[in-house]
Amino acid sequence: MDLRQVFATNLRRLRHAKELSQEELAHKARVNRTYVSKLETGATWAGLEVIAKLAKALDADPMEFLASPQRNKKAGRS
Repeated sequence: MDLRQVFATNLRRLRHAKELSQEELAHKARVNRTYVSKLETGATWAGLEVIAKLAKALDADPMEFLASPQRNKKAGRS
């Protein structure tokens, strides 16, 4: 899985965990909803500023977006 897909998977997972729609997340992060959709499908890259906005909106550590799925599973079992 490439880094863009890892980011997309983690963004979707974190958004679902907060029970937010793409539109709600976009509003909280002050980005366009279609941009959130493109990020979640891996169609585009996110810059550091956007990663910071998304992390703040999701009350998450920015590093969570880049953690490999295997690391996420291990962290969830602790």
